[in-house]
Amino acid sequence: MAASVGELSGLGLLTWVYPPGLVDRVVAACGRSEQRRRLLPARLVVYFVLGLALFSPAPYLEVMRHLVEGLRGVGLLGNWRVPAKSSLFRARERLGSEPLRVLFATTAKPMATEATPGAFWRGLRLLAVDGTCWDVEDSEANEAAFGRPGSGRGAGRSAFPQVRMAALVEVGSHAVLDAELAGCRTGEVTLVGRLPRSCSPGQLVLADREFLGVPLWQAFTATGADLLWRVPANRVLPVVTQFRDGSWLSRIRASGGPARHEPVAVRVLAYRLRDRVGEGDYRLVTTLLNARRYPARQLAALYRERWEIESVFAEIKTHQRGARVVLSSKTPEGIRQQIWAHLLVHRALRELMLRTAATRDLDPDRISFTETLRSARRSVTVTPGSFSP
Repeated sequence: MAASVGELSGLGLLTWVYPPGLVDRVVAACGRSEQRRRLLPARLVVYFVLGLALFSPAPYLEVMRHLVEGLRGVGLLGNWRVPAKSSLFRARERLGSEPLRVLFATTAKPMATEATPGAFWRGLRLLAVDGTCWDVEDSEANEAAFGRPGSGRGAGRSAFPQVRMAALVEVGSHAVLDAELAGCRTGEVTLVGRLPRSCSPGQLVLADREFLGVPLWQAFTATGADLLWRVPANRVLPVVTQFRDGSWLSRIRASGGPARHEPVAVRVLAYRLRDRVGEGDYRLVTTLLNARRYPARQLAALYRERWEIESVFAEIKTHQRGARVVLSSKTPEGIRQQIWAHLLVHRALRELMLRTAATRDLDPDRISFTETLRSARRSVTVTPGSFSP
């Protein structure tokens, strides 16, 4: 399977998923095009930043050598030479984070088709929302921009500043469809509240219990998407109408503001799970009010798909970035650039995995993320891309 991944990667994963023409248009749209010929043109710097994420945590010069090795092997490098590390630092600063963010926004679309195992349920595309945090370089600028969470040990604060990220993920492909970044003092609910912009009818969004609130619920339902969210244990959900499958119609209200006078109709599912540790009671609420068309037992079984987003965060932060690796930029702009680069590389890897799975009629979950990552690194190093300096 690893061999077929390499074949699909064409001229290298980065230029296959993000063609030079697209990169050039994004760079121009962000006003980062060069006024004069440089040793490090903006297009090459974009691929270099992506390379830093792909080969994380390899150092600058090693990553640049990986990117140009294929060109050297076929005699296309000419008299171009690998710049000094200080030049690469300055090139990253000139580029900034905006071109990476725009490139992500331009390409972050749903990947799965109805033939993709686990991507749809009863005609609804499965999505999930959640948040995570990134440890970043301990610099004064990063701490001022992002904040530092408290800690119950030692000096009462964590070792590193942190960036909080909220993400919207396609369950079947593990593709990140949208993301928001902020300092760690910004709550997950606030960040998730900016993600409905990427939702639409025909989708079913799964979320954990901390997100259940009427304003956020209504923000997502206003897009036409359906929801299946877990309920906090202390939430009172009175029975309005009981259904034969054990679920019931109820109302949720906002805790304050004008919305508290406008209850929202939801369907409630209550069930108990048993595992090797013990038993646990769960309650879910959903916009899918038709108990015949959407049986409670099936919805309860479906909710476990929400945990796929935790696997996505593990792929990006543990396998791709590296376990316990701290993002190394000393400036907030450099940190944002690194995070967008990691999201772009993860999307490229996931597109590769989805196409590989389709050629073998497999569930994408059957393909190893780490094997794909290794194969992608080989493809970039061995085969020349079309970002010639």
